[in-house]
Amino acid sequence: MSVREILRMGDPRLLRQAEPVKAFGTPELQSLIDDMFDTMHAANGAGLAAPQIGVNLQLVIFGFKHNPRYPDAPAVPETILINPVLTPLASDQEEGWEGCLSVPGLRGMVPRWTRLQYEGFDQHGQRISRDAEGFHARVVQHECDHLAGILYPMRIKDFSRFGYTDILFPGLDANDD
Repeated sequence: MSVREILRMGDPRLLRQAEPVKAFGTPELQSLIDDMFDTMHAANGAGLAAPQIGVNLQLVIFGFKHNPRYPDAPAVPETILINPVLTPLASDQEEGWEGCLSVPGLRGMVPRWTRLQYEGFDQHGQRISRDAEGFHARVVQHECDHLAGILYPMRIKDFSRFGYTDILFPGLDANDD
């Protein structure tokens, strides 16, 4: 297990369409997941997608009890989600502040579905199906966007609400994004 380098915006590998995971329950897959959790925890992340560490697979992890980057956010269950499919459960969207480990030091106001269902598999190939709302739904959408080569600034509609974390949120450490 080790902490991997997180690719930053501008790296063309972040813009690729990720490939489906085909082999479940392998030592290689478990090692990748372990490295992803080590990397996410070391960076105080709420989630991490495999493309963010240069691995072009449809694999995301997310979850926390408390996150210093989002101190007011409710807990999100720790999840491994492979080959995900997201289905909105409501037509309404809500804007909220987002940051990204691949876009350090910046935050932006991003619209997201308020409620959705996510389906996919865990590392053993067991089917996962959950409904999520609020911040949980936001995190899932953000991480799954990475699998389609989408970074959150691409979803911002009003760039007057995009800027440096230390300016927008003086109490947060700018190095946490």
